[in-house]
Amino acid sequence: MSIQNDIRTSKDNLRTISTLLGDALSQFAKLFQNEVDLAKAEFSEKVQKVGGALGFIAGGAVLVIPALVMALFALSAALIAAGWSQPVSYLVSAIVAAVVAGALFAIGINRLDTRNLAPHETIRQLEKDKDTVKGMVR
Repeated sequence: MSIQNDIRTSKDNLRTISTLLGDALSQFAKLFQNEVDLAKAEFSEKVQKVGGALGFIAGGAVLVIPALVMALFALSAALIAAGWSQPVSYLVSAIVAAVVAGALFAIGINRLDTRNLAPHETIRQLEKDKDTVKGMVR
């Protein structure tokens, strides 16, 4: 009777272990699916940020052109009235326009910085999940 009892207990233990392992794998699959959903949501948020940054770049480029042209004409006219030659005054106006355009592009590119677009929350959560799975396997 003792041997049969030991065999029965061993079978029950194996079933319990396999059930626990199955549950752990099932929970890991759910966890992984949650991480995929989190990554999708975070990626969508980052795409919206990129779209917003590109909108600012385009809006800045479109809206600044008329104002900048008029300001450059006024600057050139003021320089010519101050006694500067026409070519030099237009060159100074062009340099001012290049500085303004560079500032606008720098702001837009700064908003597209990859460090700001990385899925930080997903990466942090995946690190936690890795530690959790390691703990479950032990």
